[in-house]
Amino acid sequence: MFDIGFLELLILGIVGLLVLGPERLPKAARTAGLWVGKIKRTVSSMQREINSQLEAEELRQKLKEQQTKLDESLNKAKRDVESIAQPYSSSTPRKGDDERPDAVERKADGETPPAAARLDDALADARAAGDKPSSSDDDKDAASR
Repeated sequence: MFDIGFLELLILGIVGLLVLGPERLPKAARTAGLWVGKIKRTVSSMQREINSQLEAEELRQKLKEQQTKLDESLNKAKRDVESIAQPYSSSTPRKGDDERPDAVERKADGETPPAAARLDDALADARAAGDKPSSSDDDKDAASR
């Protein structure tokens, strides 16, 4: 804090002894020591508070950067999934879709989900071949009851 050497302290002690006298010098030295201690504690407390605030700000900054990176990664993944799903969602209606009464409901925008389109195709092929679609074991159990 202050650059006070032994010689300066000796001069201060001699001046204090001459000014205050031998009776009041120890009490004045004790009081000065208490004040110096309080000042040091206050400065130390301020430094700790400032350091903790700086660390908190750095942590907030890092969290913000990580959130930005996470958002970018999420958006990239979303774009990748959308680009992969794009060909499947833009399928055109196939010939005979409107003619089949048991066709799976279409979305409002006219698109057919891929699984529903495959199911429609399989049912149409089975009817064309004259086969009846086979029922599952659960359907057989329910019918026997």
